[in-house]
Amino acid sequence: MVMVDLKGLHTVKAKGRVYYYAWRGGPRVDSADAPGTSDFMRAYYQAIEDHRAPDPDRFRAVVKAYRASTDYTKLAASTKRNWSRWLDRIEDHFGELRIAQFNRTERIRQVIRKWRGTYAATPRNADYAMQVLSRVCAHGVDPQGKLVANPCEGIKHLYDADRSEIIWTEADIAQIEATSSDEIKWAVQLAANTGLRMGDLVRLSWSHVHEDEIILTTGKSRHKREAVIPLHDDLRALLKRIPRRSTAVLTSSRERPWTENGLGSSFNKAKIDAGLDNRDLHFHDLRGTAVTRFYLAGLSTRVIAEIMAWEETTVERIIRRYVARKAATLETIRQLRKAKRRTDSVKLPVKPSAKGAG
Repeated sequence: MVMVDLKGLHTVKAKGRVYYYAWRGGPRVDSADAPGTSDFMRAYYQAIEDHRAPDPDRFRAVVKAYRASTDYTKLAASTKRNWSRWLDRIEDHFGELRIAQFNRTERIRQVIRKWRGTYAATPRNADYAMQVLSRVCAHGVDPQGKLVANPCEGIKHLYDADRSEIIWTEADIAQIEATSSDEIKWAVQLAANTGLRMGDLVRLSWSHVHEDEIILTTGKSRHKREAVIPLHDDLRALLKRIPRRSTAVLTSSRERPWTENGLGSSFNKAKIDAGLDNRDLHFHDLRGTAVTRFYLAGLSTRVIAEIMAWEETTVERIIRRYVARKAATLETIRQLRKAKRRTDSVKLPVKPSAKGAG
């Protein structure tokens, strides 16, 4: 076998299999043979040719157009890495279908549901697959104008979980802080006291911190919504403890601003080190913890709902579940202490001595 130096050929190993791509992020080479064989070379050049000039009447062209769009290229690096794998799978499965088939909505939905069913054992993966396919189809509708409608719309999610009422308790936070670095502690406490998502926390700079509040546009709203977070006592004290190493509030141990990937990886390691890796607790769940702290700091449920961009009923459920129980316990302790002080202050009457009687 003659070995050919294919400059840029990208190799990926996954689940015991080896996959080859014409280049990193490029088309996959559909060959079971090793590089240098005649079959591999045919597949290699075919992959490049298909990538350069896909049939404009087939769905592969819609996928490739989405890959080249600013909607895709402006995604976060971590998102692109995840989506790229799903785009490969979508292109492999649907690529040779004619676009006209996607415009027969009810029929193509049956095909889409069947494809999603191959991932049904892991519902979150199945829904993730649908999210990527839906975005491709949406791009095919507008701005491409290739599809008349998005056939993914109306297909229900398999995974249904509302995590808004899952929170880190004070005991959970104490456990992770016992074994984590100061940098992770600051990130955890800042999330638990502001309710900001990780992406917004790593963007938070000292210029966003004003005399009485933090004001920051949120990434979730594509910076159309502004979060205004009052500087309650615990938050104000926390900000005083965090050293000003950079324009960013949160920094790594290298004293540089965190990236979202860097903080996420370090947080997950800290969670494992603390023995919390078997607990269904995510960094995002610190937002629910913030709700309890906002309430204990005296903020109304309406104001908290505005800060979190949640329904007021969701905030009330969290408060009833976590705060009311704690408040009841604290009130019981307060009453017991009050009763004890009252008992200690009552002096027993002194009985007259026997000598003085008569």
